[in-house]
Amino acid sequence: MRFGLLGPPALFSDDRGGGRGEARVVASPKSRVLLAALLLDAGRVVSVDSLKDALWGGAPPVSAQASLHNHIARVRRLLDDPERLRTVPSGYVLRLDEGELDVHVFDAHVTAARAAHTGRDWERVVRECEAALALWRGAPLAGLPSEVGGYAFAQRLCEARLLILEWRYDAELALGGPRVHELVPELAALTGEYPLREVFHRHLMLALYRTGRQAEALAVHRDLRTRLVGQLGIEPGPGVREAHVEVLRGAVGEGGSAQPREPGPSPAQLPPPPLHFVGRTAVRDCLCRVLTAPDPHPTVVISGMAGVGKSALALHVAHQLAKRFPDGQLHLDLHGATPGMTPLTPGQALTALLRDLGTEPCRIPEHVDAASALLRSLLAPTRTLLVLDDAASAAQVRPLLPGGTGCAVIVTSRSPLTALDGAARFPLAPLSDEESAELLRAASGRDGLDGTDAARLLVQLTGRLPLALRVVAARLAARRALTPDVLAGQLAAADGRLHHLDYDDLSVRRSLAVAYDALAASGREADRDAARTLRRIGSLDLPAYGAPLLARLTGIGEPRTEAALDRLLDVALLEETTYGHWAPHGLVRDFARELAGEPDAGDIVDTALHWYAAVAERVLVAIVEPGPDQDDRRRPTASRPSGHAAHLGTVAPFAGPEEAFAWGDRELENVVTLVQRYADDPSARRAGLVCTLVRLIVPYAHRRGRVAEMEVLGRAGLRVARRLGDAAAEAYALVDLAGLHFLTGRQNEALALNDLALAIWRRLDHPSWIRRCLNNRGLLLDGLGRATEAGEALARSLEYARRLNDPYGEAVTHSHLGNLIEHTDPRAAIERHRRSLALGNEIGAVIVRHSAHCNIGYAHLRLGEPAAALPHFEESLRILGGHGDWHGESRTRLGLVRALRLLGLGRRAARECAELLGRADARADHYTGALARHQHGLLLRERGHLGRAREEWCSALAALEGTDERAVVTELRELLASPA
Repeated sequence: MRFGLLGPPALFSDDRGGGRGEARVVASPKSRVLLAALLLDAGRVVSVDSLKDALWGGAPPVSAQASLHNHIARVRRLLDDPERLRTVPSGYVLRLDEGELDVHVFDAHVTAARAAHTGRDWERVVRECEAALALWRGAPLAGLPSEVGGYAFAQRLCEARLLILEWRYDAELALGGPRVHELVPELAALTGEYPLREVFHRHLMLALYRTGRQAEALAVHRDLRTRLVGQLGIEPGPGVREAHVEVLRGAVGEGGSAQPREPGPSPAQLPPPPLHFVGRTAVRDCLCRVLTAPDPHPTVVISGMAGVGKSALALHVAHQLAKRFPDGQLHLDLHGATPGMTPLTPGQALTALLRDLGTEPCRIPEHVDAASALLRSLLAPTRTLLVLDDAASAAQVRPLLPGGTGCAVIVTSRSPLTALDGAARFPLAPLSDEESAELLRAASGRDGLDGTDAARLLVQLTGRLPLALRVVAARLAARRALTPDVLAGQLAAADGRLHHLDYDDLSVRRSLAVAYDALAASGREADRDAARTLRRIGSLDLPAYGAPLLARLTGIGEPRTEAALDRLLDVALLEETTYGHWAPHGLVRDFARELAGEPDAGDIVDTALHWYAAVAERVLVAIVEPGPDQDDRRRPTASRPSGHAAHLGTVAPFAGPEEAFAWGDRELENVVTLVQRYADDPSARRAGLVCTLVRLIVPYAHRRGRVAEMEVLGRAGLRVARRLGDAAAEAYALVDLAGLHFLTGRQNEALALNDLALAIWRRLDHPSWIRRCLNNRGLLLDGLGRATEAGEALARSLEYARRLNDPYGEAVTHSHLGNLIEHTDPRAAIERHRRSLALGNEIGAVIVRHSAHCNIGYAHLRLGEPAAALPHFEESLRILGGHGDWHGESRTRLGLVRALRLLGLGRRAARECAELLGRADARADHYTGALARHQHGLLLRERGHLGRAREEWCSALAALEGTDERAVVTELRELLASPA
């Protein structure tokens, strides 16, 4: 079977003579679109989304997936072998064998015709050209909607067909004979269809002259010249002029066409390769593969931020490949981001390239389309490499691309130029630490830099950016007395880094300013919004940014903010670290801070704190069950500034706990940064905002087990509350710090902080918080082995819960009472936990229900019944789902590991233990990690890996030193003391 794209998409069954055979009609329009989309990327995976776009544009119906399967099935029925069209995980692949697609056969004939034309083998030229033209059934991809794409593909084939026609007429005229008479009507039609294509007019002039029609040949020249001068302001080119002279003189030269002038030297314009090029091995090899692939005119785009080394990589690769392009190497700086220069227009760039190819200035068309066509014509028969450096946009580059099959193009740009069809993209990141150190040593000539602390610090302070590294290297090379330590100290100064990254014509600041200045001065709203957004980023200076926050800071709304962020991403002033989250490179961050010297910087900080406090309250509502726990946290304290309720009203609630936890996971680092920075701010209003934010966000951090962040937030909250004299806020902070110490196994410290909070709540006469602190006191005393005191505290807590009609609090206290009596009567403990579970079921409290099952599981373990414990641990995890309770989850997972180990299910126990360890390490929870390593060591010992088991126990013991986890510490010491 053969396939056709040179016209409407078609299939052909092979005939016995090996010809194209009978066409098989693809009746369904959707099937034609689908077949064309698959053939355009034959042999490669075509994604499902790409096929949906081709079939339905940007608006696929709800049934698109099912419809796509149906259309795929129809196409398979058209094929000789349904296995040609395979389904793969990400889409579909259509297999083609050699010579089965008419485009590939056509390209082969074009290549053979070019070689024959170069060697003046006119008979072979005619054969190859006629074979190529015989495949042509009409415009490529005819009858297909624009959504299919392939515009550049079709344009390239149309240009190749015109070249084939030119070469065939060159050959026909060179061979002469009666066939020349038949050329006249064909050429007359072509000159009418392409009134500005000079080659066809030259052919028509010569064909007319050869058949004795000299006057008509001169009229063709006159009409062409009038058209060119009138429409484009240029004279006919040398080929037409020479044919005109031939007709005037009546001199018929051999071959019947004007002899070409002696060619000049091939252009070799590449600037010298970078002297100290390091790293980029993988991307360099991939660039070479793409640029030397058999695909027609391969184009690559090397993108990245200012100074990341795009031009250096492009030149390095271009010099490596220069010998593969014997017809020349063109280099053009498009000045897309050159300080002090305006980017070249497409017309200016085309003029420069045409001049470099030997076109006389007076012959260069003024119209961009005509100049672009001339450039393609000149490059079509050649193997030429184009390096287009520092492109501003895809629109600037598109007219400069060749149409022939032997050329290749390297484009560098800060933008990935995603609108440039068919280009392979290579985004560059800064160098690695090792590559940066190598570049610094080589460029500075300081051999003693290798492995020094100063070198590591310089690499860090330059952000591993090649431009910044070259500036530092130039400074070290210029001043031998300047030591790396001194220079590192200058760079480390808070406001001086960019000042010291400016040397001669190398400047990080100027390189960054080009993009910002262009945005700020632009007439486009999105560009000006982008400049404003970058200034706001500098004003607040957070680790990362989302569109909702920046929309508040800029006051332009989320849709415009997202467009502004897209522009900043496009000009490489921001990076999208994760979906919907952006961050600047360290040096861009310094540049943004310089821009942010605005009088309203304080208002920007207050706006951010208000927004974070409002969203934190929405998180609290989503993750904490309705009831006194939630209500008390939301109740304002004395230091909360006015306006919080108004800000809260502008923030939409979360759809559920999963969405709220996801927000917290993204934003907690920003919250901690703001709290650390402004906790000691002299403004009482701002300090009050910090205090409010801490109170509202800590429940999220506690549920997530973010112990390091909890400590920072808790200590800052306590400090601010005491400075502001806010007793309630102080009590919140004390309770939160007590919760942190409980999570990390320091129960004596937790008890002391909890008792301080209890005293404040009693002074403030706050019954629900008194109940909680009594409950916490009982839990902590139980953990410390002080059972009598624990029982008294829990009994009083239960009284408060009943007096307050707080079933949630009552259920929690029952749970803790069950844990208390488990030491002496596990069966009674289970009954107490079942009462807690019943209350949890009655009020729909997820945390109570999951905790009850976990506690029942531990009671069964104490009874030596791991088989009975296992389903309770599993049910506990199932109930918890995405609600988030790290303490409960980690305790449940630890019990699950113990039960599995005791049941002899070592493999599953090891998997669960590894999962627990990974989650603990991700939170920097060394306490839970130590408890898990204790169990992991026991599992390793059972498998005969005593050495590795002892390593785990040593790590666990070291992490538990200073905690109140006496039982596990005692067991670990006994395990380590026992003989191997």
